[in-house]
Amino acid sequence: MKTKISVLLSIILIIFSVFFIWRFLIMQNWDKTFEKSDNVDVKKVSFYNRYGIRLVGDLYLPKNIKDDLLPAIAVSGPFGAVKEQSSGLYAQQMAERGFIALAFDASYTGESAGFPRQVASPDINTEDFSAAVDFLSNYSNVDPNKIGIIGICGFGGMGLNAASMDTRIKAVVTSTMYDMSRVNANGYNDSLNAQQRYELRQTLNNQRTLDYKNGYYAIAAGLPDKLDGSEPQFIQDYFNYYKTERGFHKRSINSTSGWNMTSALSFMNMPILSYSDEIKSPVLMIHGEKAHSRYFSEDAFKKLKGDNKQLLIIPGANHVDLYDRLDVIPFDKIEAFFKDSLK
Repeated sequence: MKTKISVLLSIILIIFSVFFIWRFLIMQNWDKTFEKSDNVDVKKVSFYNRYGIRLVGDLYLPKNIKDDLLPAIAVSGPFGAVKEQSSGLYAQQMAERGFIALAFDASYTGESAGFPRQVASPDINTEDFSAAVDFLSNYSNVDPNKIGIIGICGFGGMGLNAASMDTRIKAVVTSTMYDMSRVNANGYNDSLNAQQRYELRQTLNNQRTLDYKNGYYAIAAGLPDKLDGSEPQFIQDYFNYYKTERGFHKRSINSTSGWNMTSALSFMNMPILSYSDEIKSPVLMIHGEKAHSRYFSEDAFKKLKGDNKQLLIIPGANHVDLYDRLDVIPFDKIEAFFKDSLK
């Protein structure tokens, strides 16, 4: 009897050992800034936008979906982040709740292609969302009539722009949204006047001349490598996400260097929210009460029309709290919104 018990205990010990070794090996290969869910499968995918740029994404799938047709969500952002950061977290959370979710790197960033590197574009980054919809519309387990998008930070604005253009997008969530056209043209809190904007254009166009002469594209200053305490609170908030173990990723522009210096030029002359009042699909906009960027969502929300638009202000939350804080991001609300909108 004792021998049988000993054998049984040994078998149990071996099973547990194998499990923990397997779990350890998975986590060693896990390159995200958030913990992996046991309820979701993840696989690397790639697809092309209509400019021929190859985009790379992580596809998050609920386990054991078999031949079911499920609603799907494309996720991107924050601006300067990669899919292994906030967008991947959102995608994994949505997959846990029964959606197929695609977190992807925008053109010229992360694992996606495009040269020069570290460039942003109001047109191409809007197209990136539509390219993700192309991919999801043709994925075997996706119902092509039930596709939504989530845009975080600067890709919230790009998401609204995509939804005003792409009628296949049936629902939109923006989280801690930035209007990148507005902030590049007008500065924070619309602090730039026309003369200052002209002088900024002069500086950036002179930089274009230098870039051509030098044979490379100069990079704008990114976040500091350390804080001295004199920085604005929102810079400290960004630092505490991108530059610390909490959110650092080696491919993230905001974690490492900075954007191509002349990226701002195209945004200054191309307002991305020009036709947002024509979005017919449901929209849920989420922002933190204490976020320096709150006015972007509030003003964009005022322009939306219809009775299927919602603005949710999270009490006490700052801008980056909505990047990764599971106790702050209203995933239950997001789930209910998509389940209602993607029927």
